[in-house]
Amino acid sequence: MNKNIKFYNSLTRQKEAFVPLDKDNVKMYACGITPSAEAHIGHLYQALIYDIMRKFLVKEGYKVVYARNYTDVDDKIIAKSNELHLPANEYADKMIKKIDKEMQAFQIGEPDIWLYATKTIPDMIDFIGKLIEKGKAYQTPNGDVYFSVDKFKEYGKLSGRRTDEALDGVRIENDEFKKSPLDFALWKSAKEGEPYWESPWGKGRPGWHIECSVMNFVTFGEQIDIHGGGRDLLFPHHENEIAQTESLTGKPFAKYWIHNGLIRVNGQKMSKSLGNSLLMEDLRKKYHVEVIKLALLQNSYHTDINITDKLFEDSEKHLYNFYTVLNEVKKKFGEFARSDKKVEDDFDDAMRDDLNTSKAISYLFNIFKEAREKLQNNDKSVMATLNSVINTYSLLGLFKEIPENFINMVDKKSEVEIPKEIKALAEKRWQAKKDRDFALADSLREEIQSLGYLVKDTRDGYDLSKI
Repeated sequence: MNKNIKFYNSLTRQKEAFVPLDKDNVKMYACGITPSAEAHIGHLYQALIYDIMRKFLVKEGYKVVYARNYTDVDDKIIAKSNELHLPANEYADKMIKKIDKEMQAFQIGEPDIWLYATKTIPDMIDFIGKLIEKGKAYQTPNGDVYFSVDKFKEYGKLSGRRTDEALDGVRIENDEFKKSPLDFALWKSAKEGEPYWESPWGKGRPGWHIECSVMNFVTFGEQIDIHGGGRDLLFPHHENEIAQTESLTGKPFAKYWIHNGLIRVNGQKMSKSLGNSLLMEDLRKKYHVEVIKLALLQNSYHTDINITDKLFEDSEKHLYNFYTVLNEVKKKFGEFARSDKKVEDDFDDAMRDDLNTSKAISYLFNIFKEAREKLQNNDKSVMATLNSVINTYSLLGLFKEIPENFINMVDKKSEVEIPKEIKALAEKRWQAKKDRDFALADSLREEIQSLGYLVKDTRDGYDLSKI
Protein backbone atom coordinates (compact mmCIF):
# COMPACT_ATOMS: atom_id res chain seq x y z
CA MET A 1 0.00 0.00 0.00
CA ASN A 2 1.23 3.49 -0.88
CA LYS A 3 1.30 5.97 2.00
CA ASN A 4 2.00 9.06 -0.09
CA ILE A 5 -1.54 10.33 -0.74
CA LYS A 6 -2.04 13.98 0.12
CA PHE A 7 -5.28 15.96 0.32
CA TYR A 8 -5.88 19.66 0.80
CA ASN A 9 -7.59 19.99 4.16
CA SER A 10 -9.89 23.04 4.41
CA LEU A 11 -9.62 22.86 8.21
CA THR A 12 -5.83 23.37 8.32
CA ARG A 13 -5.66 25.24 4.97
CA GLN A 14 -2.81 23.10 3.72
CA LYS A 15 -2.07 19.91 1.85
CA GLU A 16 -1.55 17.03 4.27
CA ALA A 17 -0.49 13.39 4.14
CA PHE A 18 -3.54 11.16 4.35
CA VAL A 19 -3.41 9.04 7.51
CA PRO A 20 -6.75 7.49 8.55
CA LEU A 21 -7.82 7.40 12.19
CA ASP A 22 -7.95 3.59 12.21
CA LYS A 23 -5.04 2.08 10.28
CA ASP A 24 -6.25 1.37 6.71
CA ASN A 25 -9.97 1.76 7.42
CA VAL A 26 -11.54 4.93 6.02
CA LYS A 27 -14.85 6.46 7.05
CA MET A 28 -15.91 8.84 4.31
CA TYR A 29 -19.01 11.00 4.03
CA ALA A 30 -20.09 13.52 1.39
CA CYS A 31 -23.10 15.81 1.64
CA GLY A 32 -25.65 14.67 -0.91
CA ILE A 33 -28.62 16.25 -2.64
CA THR A 34 -31.77 17.97 -1.46
CA PRO A 35 -34.26 16.47 -3.95
CA SER A 36 -36.37 19.59 -4.40
CA ALA A 37 -35.84 19.78 -8.19
CA GLU A 38 -34.11 18.05 -11.11
CA ALA A 39 -30.42 17.18 -10.68
CA HIS A 40 -28.01 19.58 -12.39
CA ILE A 41 -24.34 19.60 -13.35
CA GLY A 42 -23.30 20.87 -9.91
CA HIS A 43 -24.82 17.78 -8.31
CA LEU A 44 -23.08 15.62 -10.92
CA TYR A 45 -19.69 17.25 -10.34
CA GLN A 46 -19.78 16.78 -6.57
CA ALA A 47 -20.91 13.16 -6.85
CA LEU A 48 -18.26 12.45 -9.50
CA ILE A 49 -15.38 13.88 -7.45
CA TYR A 50 -16.13 11.89 -4.29
CA ASP A 51 -16.88 8.73 -6.25
CA ILE A 52 -13.43 9.02 -7.85
CA MET A 53 -11.83 9.78 -4.47
CA ARG A 54 -13.41 6.67 -2.96
CA LYS A 55 -12.36 4.50 -5.94
CA PHE A 56 -8.77 5.74 -5.83
CA LEU A 57 -8.47 5.10 -2.09
CA VAL A 58 -9.73 1.55 -2.68
CA LYS A 59 -7.23 1.16 -5.54
CA GLU A 60 -4.47 2.19 -3.14
CA GLY A 61 -5.48 -0.57 -0.73
CA TYR A 62 -7.67 1.24 1.80
CA LYS A 63 -10.91 -0.26 3.11
CA VAL A 64 -13.41 2.54 2.51
CA VAL A 65 -16.94 2.86 3.82
CA TYR A 66 -18.49 5.71 1.85
CA ALA A 67 -21.81 7.27 2.82
CA ARG A 68 -23.94 9.90 1.06
CA ASN A 69 -27.24 11.37 2.10
CA TYR A 70 -30.47 12.71 0.74
CA THR A 71 -31.92 15.66 2.65
CA ASP A 72 -35.47 14.49 2.03
CA VAL A 73 -37.24 17.05 4.24
CA ASP A 74 -36.60 20.72 3.57
CA ASP A 75 -38.32 24.09 3.03
CA LYS A 76 -37.99 23.84 -0.77
CA ILE A 77 -39.33 20.28 -0.86
CA ILE A 78 -42.31 21.34 1.22
CA ALA A 79 -43.00 24.39 -0.97
CA LYS A 80 -42.80 22.33 -4.18
CA SER A 81 -44.96 19.52 -2.79
CA ASN A 82 -47.62 22.03 -1.73
CA GLU A 83 -47.52 23.58 -5.19
CA LEU A 84 -48.10 20.15 -6.76
CA HIS A 85 -50.64 19.08 -4.09
CA LEU A 86 -48.50 16.07 -3.15
CA PRO A 87 -47.43 14.93 0.33
CA ALA A 88 -43.84 16.07 0.87
CA ASN A 89 -42.54 12.50 1.36
CA GLU A 90 -44.13 11.35 -1.92
CA TYR A 91 -42.61 14.26 -3.83
CA ALA A 92 -39.17 13.64 -2.29
CA ASP A 93 -39.32 9.90 -3.08
CA LYS A 94 -40.31 10.65 -6.66
CA MET A 95 -37.40 13.07 -7.15
CA ILE A 96 -34.90 10.72 -5.49
CA LYS A 97 -35.82 7.97 -7.97
CA LYS A 98 -35.30 10.39 -10.89
CA ILE A 99 -31.97 11.62 -9.54
CA ASP A 100 -30.74 8.07 -8.86
CA LYS A 101 -31.61 7.17 -12.45
CA GLU A 102 -29.59 10.12 -13.78
CA MET A 103 -26.57 9.26 -11.63
CA GLN A 104 -26.70 5.69 -12.90
CA ALA A 105 -26.84 6.95 -16.50
CA PHE A 106 -23.65 8.91 -15.79
CA GLN A 107 -22.10 5.76 -14.29
CA ILE A 108 -21.58 7.32 -10.87
CA GLY A 109 -20.89 4.54 -8.38
CA GLU A 110 -23.34 3.87 -5.57
CA PRO A 111 -22.09 4.73 -2.06
CA ASP A 112 -21.72 1.90 0.40
CA ILE A 113 -24.42 3.48 2.54
CA TRP A 114 -27.35 5.68 1.55
CA LEU A 115 -28.64 7.90 4.33
CA TYR A 116 -32.01 9.69 4.49
CA ALA A 117 -32.78 12.50 6.89
CA THR A 118 -36.34 11.33 7.57
CA LYS A 119 -35.13 7.88 8.65
CA THR A 120 -32.94 9.24 11.45
CA ILE A 121 -35.28 11.76 13.06
CA PRO A 122 -35.59 9.82 16.38
CA ASP A 123 -31.78 9.90 16.56
CA MET A 124 -31.82 13.64 15.83
CA ILE A 125 -34.28 14.22 18.68
CA ASP A 126 -32.01 12.27 21.03
CA PHE A 127 -28.92 14.19 19.83
CA ILE A 128 -30.63 17.57 20.31
CA GLY A 129 -31.82 16.55 23.77
CA LYS A 130 -28.24 15.79 24.81
CA LEU A 131 -27.05 19.19 23.53
CA ILE A 132 -29.74 20.85 25.67
CA GLU A 133 -28.63 18.80 28.70
CA LYS A 134 -25.03 19.97 28.17
CA GLY A 135 -26.17 23.60 28.02
CA LYS A 136 -25.14 23.93 24.34
CA ALA A 137 -28.68 24.45 23.04
CA TYR A 138 -31.94 25.92 24.32
CA GLN A 139 -35.66 25.63 23.72
CA THR A 140 -37.83 28.67 23.02
CA PRO A 141 -41.42 29.15 24.26
CA ASN A 142 -42.80 28.48 20.76
CA GLY A 143 -41.18 25.01 20.52
CA ASP A 144 -38.04 25.81 18.51
CA VAL A 145 -34.59 24.65 19.63
CA TYR A 146 -31.43 26.64 18.84
CA PHE A 147 -27.75 25.92 19.17
CA SER A 148 -25.85 28.55 21.22
CA VAL A 149 -22.92 29.54 19.04
CA ASP A 150 -21.22 31.41 21.89
CA LYS A 151 -21.01 28.10 23.80
CA PHE A 152 -18.62 26.71 21.20
CA LYS A 153 -15.42 28.74 21.52
CA GLU A 154 -13.86 27.35 18.34
CA TYR A 155 -16.73 28.50 16.11
CA GLY A 156 -15.26 29.73 12.82
CA LYS A 157 -12.22 27.45 12.80
CA LEU A 158 -13.21 25.84 9.48
CA SER A 159 -14.20 28.97 7.57
CA GLY A 160 -11.75 31.31 9.28
CA ARG A 161 -14.55 33.73 10.11
CA ARG A 162 -14.70 35.54 13.42
CA THR A 163 -18.12 35.56 15.04
CA ASP A 164 -18.56 39.24 14.18
CA GLU A 165 -17.98 38.36 10.50
CA ALA A 166 -20.06 35.21 10.53
CA LEU A 167 -23.38 36.99 10.11
CA ASP A 168 -22.50 37.53 6.44
CA GLY A 169 -24.04 34.72 4.45
CA VAL A 170 -26.13 33.37 7.32
CA ARG A 171 -29.88 33.12 6.95
CA ILE A 172 -31.22 34.82 10.09
CA GLU A 173 -34.45 33.35 11.42
CA ASN A 174 -36.87 36.04 12.55
CA ASP A 175 -37.39 34.82 16.09
CA GLU A 176 -37.64 37.15 19.08
CA PHE A 177 -36.65 34.31 21.40
CA LYS A 178 -33.21 33.74 19.87
CA LYS A 179 -30.41 34.72 22.23
CA SER A 180 -28.01 35.61 19.42
CA PRO A 181 -28.47 36.26 15.68
CA LEU A 182 -25.81 33.59 15.00
CA ASP A 183 -27.66 30.83 16.85
CA PHE A 184 -29.05 28.29 14.38
CA ALA A 185 -32.09 26.03 14.47
CA LEU A 186 -31.74 22.43 15.58
CA TRP A 187 -35.51 21.87 15.72
CA LYS A 188 -38.23 23.90 13.99
CA SER A 189 -41.74 24.03 15.39
CA ALA A 190 -44.43 22.89 12.95
CA LYS A 191 -46.19 25.42 10.77
CA GLU A 192 -49.55 25.00 9.09
CA GLY A 193 -49.39 22.67 6.09
CA GLU A 194 -45.94 21.27 6.90
CA PRO A 195 -44.99 17.67 7.72
CA TYR A 196 -44.02 17.19 11.36
CA TRP A 197 -42.77 14.70 13.93
CA GLU A 198 -43.54 14.50 17.65
CA SER A 199 -40.74 15.62 19.97
CA PRO A 200 -40.24 16.68 23.63
CA TRP A 201 -40.52 20.28 22.36
CA GLY A 202 -43.74 19.75 20.45
CA LYS A 203 -44.55 18.96 16.83
CA GLY A 204 -41.83 19.96 14.37
CA ARG A 205 -38.97 18.90 12.14
CA PRO A 206 -35.16 19.06 12.29
CA GLY A 207 -33.06 21.96 11.11
CA TRP A 208 -30.82 21.35 8.11
CA HIS A 209 -27.44 21.38 9.88
CA ILE A 210 -28.31 18.78 12.52
CA GLU A 211 -29.22 16.21 9.88
CA CYS A 212 -25.67 15.57 8.57
CA SER A 213 -24.18 15.49 12.08
CA VAL A 214 -26.64 12.87 13.28
CA MET A 215 -26.57 10.74 10.12
CA ASN A 216 -22.78 10.56 10.54
CA PHE A 217 -23.03 9.89 14.27
CA VAL A 218 -25.42 6.92 13.94
CA THR A 219 -23.49 5.49 10.96
CA PHE A 220 -19.84 6.00 11.90
CA GLY A 221 -19.74 7.04 15.55
CA GLU A 222 -18.04 10.11 17.00
CA GLN A 223 -15.37 10.65 14.33
CA ILE A 224 -14.86 10.22 10.60
CA ASP A 225 -11.83 10.52 8.34
CA ILE A 226 -13.18 12.49 5.37
CA HIS A 227 -16.09 14.90 5.17
CA GLY A 228 -16.67 16.18 1.64
CA GLY A 229 -18.95 18.65 -0.04
CA GLY A 230 -19.14 21.67 -2.30
CA ARG A 231 -17.31 24.83 -1.23
CA ASP A 232 -20.67 26.59 -0.90
CA LEU A 233 -21.38 24.34 2.12
CA LEU A 234 -18.21 25.28 4.01
CA PHE A 235 -20.05 28.09 5.78
CA PRO A 236 -22.40 27.94 7.54
CA HIS A 237 -23.38 24.29 7.01
CA HIS A 238 -20.10 22.53 7.71
CA GLU A 239 -19.09 25.09 10.33
CA ASN A 240 -22.34 24.35 12.16
CA GLU A 241 -21.86 20.60 11.83
CA ILE A 242 -18.52 20.93 13.60
CA ALA A 243 -19.97 23.10 16.37
CA GLN A 244 -22.88 20.83 17.26
CA THR A 245 -21.02 17.51 16.87
CA GLU A 246 -17.88 18.50 18.76
CA SER A 247 -19.98 20.16 21.48
CA LEU A 248 -21.52 16.76 22.13
CA THR A 249 -18.52 14.46 21.71
CA GLY A 250 -15.61 16.68 22.74
CA LYS A 251 -13.61 15.19 19.85
CA PRO A 252 -12.64 16.46 16.37
CA PHE A 253 -15.53 15.51 14.07
CA ALA A 254 -13.71 14.96 10.77
CA LYS A 255 -9.96 14.73 10.28
CA TYR A 256 -10.03 15.97 6.66
CA TRP A 257 -12.54 18.51 5.39
CA ILE A 258 -12.45 18.44 1.59
CA HIS A 259 -14.34 20.84 -0.67
CA ASN A 260 -14.84 20.86 -4.42
CA GLY A 261 -15.19 24.07 -6.43
CA LEU A 262 -18.42 25.43 -7.85
CA ILE A 263 -19.92 25.50 -11.32
CA ARG A 264 -20.24 28.78 -13.21
CA VAL A 265 -22.07 29.14 -16.51
CA ASN A 266 -20.59 31.70 -18.90
CA GLY A 267 -18.87 33.36 -15.95
CA GLN A 268 -21.96 33.53 -13.72
CA LYS A 269 -22.72 31.48 -10.65
CA MET A 270 -25.21 28.78 -11.58
CA SER A 271 -28.57 29.38 -9.92
CA LYS A 272 -32.24 28.70 -10.44
CA SER A 273 -33.02 32.42 -10.22
CA LEU A 274 -30.70 33.18 -13.15
CA GLY A 275 -32.23 30.36 -15.16
CA ASN A 276 -28.80 28.97 -16.07
CA SER A 277 -28.92 25.58 -14.36
CA LEU A 278 -27.61 22.83 -16.64
CA LEU A 279 -29.71 19.76 -15.96
CA MET A 280 -28.02 16.38 -16.08
CA GLU A 281 -30.78 14.98 -18.29
CA ASP A 282 -30.38 17.77 -20.87
CA LEU A 283 -26.59 17.45 -20.94
CA ARG A 284 -26.78 13.71 -21.46
CA LYS A 285 -29.04 14.18 -24.48
CA LYS A 286 -26.48 16.50 -26.08
CA TYR A 287 -23.16 14.91 -25.12
CA HIS A 288 -21.81 11.46 -24.30
CA VAL A 289 -21.26 11.01 -20.54
CA GLU A 290 -17.52 10.58 -21.08
CA VAL A 291 -17.35 13.92 -22.89
CA ILE A 292 -18.90 15.63 -19.88
CA LYS A 293 -16.59 13.85 -17.43
CA LEU A 294 -13.48 14.74 -19.45
CA ALA A 295 -14.58 18.39 -19.49
CA LEU A 296 -15.18 18.49 -15.74
CA LEU A 297 -12.01 16.66 -14.75
CA GLN A 298 -9.56 18.86 -16.68
CA ASN A 299 -9.64 21.30 -13.74
CA SER A 300 -8.35 20.90 -10.21
CA TYR A 301 -11.38 19.85 -8.19
CA HIS A 302 -10.79 22.77 -5.81
CA THR A 303 -11.26 25.42 -8.50
CA ASP A 304 -14.50 26.72 -9.96
CA ILE A 305 -15.37 25.54 -13.47
CA ASN A 306 -16.70 27.97 -16.06
CA ILE A 307 -19.08 26.05 -18.31
CA THR A 308 -19.41 27.15 -21.93
CA ASP A 309 -20.53 25.20 -24.99
CA LYS A 310 -16.93 25.32 -26.19
CA LEU A 311 -15.79 23.41 -23.10
CA PHE A 312 -17.88 20.39 -24.06
CA GLU A 313 -17.20 20.76 -27.77
CA ASP A 314 -13.44 20.75 -27.18
CA SER A 315 -13.78 17.80 -24.83
CA GLU A 316 -15.73 15.90 -27.48
CA LYS A 317 -13.07 16.61 -30.13
CA HIS A 318 -10.27 15.43 -27.85
CA LEU A 319 -12.10 12.25 -26.92
CA TYR A 320 -12.99 11.63 -30.57
CA ASN A 321 -9.32 11.84 -31.52
CA PHE A 322 -8.33 9.53 -28.65
CA TYR A 323 -10.94 6.96 -29.64
CA THR A 324 -9.87 7.22 -33.29
CA VAL A 325 -6.34 6.14 -32.33
CA LEU A 326 -7.71 3.31 -30.18
CA ASN A 327 -9.85 2.15 -33.08
CA GLU A 328 -7.02 2.30 -35.62
CA VAL A 329 -4.65 0.37 -33.35
CA LYS A 330 -7.29 -2.28 -32.69
CA LYS A 331 -7.97 -2.70 -36.42
CA LYS A 332 -4.29 -2.93 -37.28
CA PHE A 333 -2.96 -5.10 -34.44
CA GLY A 334 -6.01 -6.80 -32.94
CA GLU A 335 -7.08 -6.90 -29.30
CA PHE A 336 -5.05 -4.96 -26.74
CA ALA A 337 -2.72 -6.94 -24.51
CA ARG A 338 -0.04 -6.54 -21.85
CA SER A 339 0.46 -3.25 -20.03
CA ASP A 340 2.72 -0.23 -19.77
CA LYS A 341 3.67 0.37 -16.14
CA LYS A 342 4.67 3.98 -16.78
CA VAL A 343 1.12 4.93 -17.75
CA GLU A 344 -0.25 3.63 -14.46
CA ASP A 345 2.61 5.01 -12.37
CA ASP A 346 2.24 8.51 -13.81
CA PHE A 347 -1.52 8.40 -13.28
CA ASP A 348 -1.17 7.20 -9.68
CA ASP A 349 1.44 9.85 -8.86
CA ALA A 350 -0.86 12.59 -10.14
CA MET A 351 -3.84 11.26 -8.21
CA ARG A 352 -1.86 10.87 -4.99
CA ASP A 353 -1.15 14.58 -5.18
CA ASP A 354 -4.56 15.78 -3.97
CA LEU A 355 -6.53 13.88 -6.61
CA ASN A 356 -4.94 15.82 -9.46
CA THR A 357 -7.20 14.69 -12.32
CA SER A 358 -6.08 17.73 -14.33
CA LYS A 359 -2.49 16.48 -14.41
CA ALA A 360 -3.55 12.89 -15.07
CA ILE A 361 -5.63 13.95 -18.07
CA SER A 362 -2.85 16.19 -19.42
CA TYR A 363 -0.72 13.05 -19.88
CA LEU A 364 -3.24 11.71 -22.40
CA PHE A 365 -2.31 14.24 -25.07
CA ASN A 366 1.32 13.13 -25.24
CA ILE A 367 0.38 9.47 -24.88
CA PHE A 368 -1.93 9.59 -27.89
CA LYS A 369 0.45 11.76 -29.91
CA GLU A 370 3.18 9.15 -29.43
CA ALA A 371 0.64 6.37 -30.10
CA ARG A 372 -0.12 7.88 -33.52
CA GLU A 373 3.59 7.86 -34.34
CA LYS A 374 3.98 4.25 -33.18
CA LEU A 375 0.95 3.27 -35.22
CA GLN A 376 2.46 4.85 -38.33
CA ASN A 377 5.76 3.04 -37.67
CA ASN A 378 4.05 -0.33 -37.07
CA ASP A 379 5.36 -0.33 -33.50
CA LYS A 380 3.27 -2.90 -31.62
CA SER A 381 4.34 -1.55 -28.22
CA VAL A 382 1.49 0.93 -28.71
CA MET A 383 -0.89 -1.89 -27.75
CA ALA A 384 0.54 -2.17 -24.22
CA THR A 385 0.45 1.60 -23.77
CA LEU A 386 -3.17 1.96 -24.84
CA ASN A 387 -4.24 -1.13 -22.92
CA SER A 388 -2.92 0.57 -19.79
CA VAL A 389 -4.74 3.79 -20.70
CA ILE A 390 -8.05 1.92 -21.00
CA ASN A 391 -7.56 0.06 -17.71
CA THR A 392 -6.12 2.95 -15.71
CA TYR A 393 -8.35 5.82 -16.83
CA SER A 394 -11.51 3.79 -16.34
CA LEU A 395 -11.25 4.97 -12.72
CA LEU A 396 -12.18 8.44 -14.04
CA GLY A 397 -15.03 6.96 -16.07
CA LEU A 398 -13.16 7.27 -19.39
CA PHE A 399 -12.50 4.85 -22.28
CA LYS A 400 -15.30 2.49 -21.33
CA GLU A 401 -17.00 2.80 -24.71
CA ILE A 402 -16.31 0.60 -27.74
CA PRO A 403 -14.14 2.91 -29.89
CA GLU A 404 -16.12 2.39 -33.08
CA ASN A 405 -19.39 3.13 -31.29
CA PHE A 406 -18.09 6.41 -29.88
CA ILE A 407 -16.69 7.47 -33.27
CA ASN A 408 -19.98 6.67 -35.03
CA MET A 409 -21.93 8.61 -32.41
CA VAL A 410 -19.86 11.76 -32.91
CA ASP A 411 -19.84 11.35 -36.72
CA LYS A 412 -23.61 11.10 -36.75
CA LYS A 413 -23.85 14.30 -34.70
CA SER A 414 -21.50 16.22 -37.01
CA GLU A 415 -22.84 14.98 -40.34
CA VAL A 416 -25.27 17.87 -40.46
CA GLU A 417 -22.55 20.39 -39.64
CA ILE A 418 -19.58 19.16 -41.72
CA PRO A 419 -20.15 17.54 -45.16
CA LYS A 420 -18.35 14.26 -45.86
CA GLU A 421 -16.46 15.85 -48.77
CA ILE A 422 -14.90 18.43 -46.46
CA LYS A 423 -13.97 15.73 -43.95
CA ALA A 424 -12.32 13.72 -46.71
CA LEU A 425 -10.22 16.72 -47.73
CA ALA A 426 -9.22 17.28 -44.10
CA GLU A 427 -8.15 13.64 -43.74
CA LYS A 428 -6.17 13.88 -46.98
CA ARG A 429 -4.43 17.00 -45.63
CA TRP A 430 -3.70 15.26 -42.32
CA GLN A 431 -2.09 12.36 -44.18
CA ALA A 432 -0.06 14.81 -46.28
CA LYS A 433 1.27 16.41 -43.10
CA LYS A 434 2.24 13.00 -41.70
CA ASP A 435 4.00 12.28 -45.01
CA ARG A 436 5.75 15.68 -44.67
CA ASP A 437 4.26 16.83 -47.98
CA PHE A 438 3.66 20.33 -46.65
CA ALA A 439 3.00 21.88 -50.05
CA LEU A 440 0.05 19.53 -50.61
CA ALA A 441 -1.12 20.08 -47.03
CA ASP A 442 -1.15 23.87 -47.51
CA SER A 443 -2.96 23.51 -50.84
CA LEU A 444 -5.66 21.34 -49.26
CA ARG A 445 -6.05 23.76 -46.35
CA GLU A 446 -6.67 26.61 -48.83
CA GLU A 447 -9.17 24.47 -50.76
CA ILE A 448 -11.05 23.66 -47.54
CA GLN A 449 -11.09 27.35 -46.63
CA SER A 450 -12.41 28.33 -50.08
CA LEU A 451 -15.36 25.99 -49.47
CA GLY A 452 -16.25 27.85 -46.26
CA TYR A 453 -14.55 25.71 -43.61
CA LEU A 454 -11.53 26.13 -41.38
CA VAL A 455 -9.10 23.36 -40.47
CA LYS A 456 -6.95 23.93 -37.41
CA ASP A 457 -4.17 21.70 -36.06
CA THR A 458 -4.48 20.63 -32.41
CA ARG A 459 -2.34 18.70 -29.93
CA ASP A 460 -3.94 15.42 -30.93
CA GLY A 461 -5.07 15.91 -34.53
CA TYR A 462 -7.13 18.64 -36.15
CA ASP A 463 -10.45 20.46 -35.83
CA LEU A 464 -12.90 21.35 -38.56
CA SER A 465 -15.38 24.22 -38.26
CA LYS A 466 -17.43 26.56 -40.38
CA ILE A 467 -15.91 29.96 -41.09
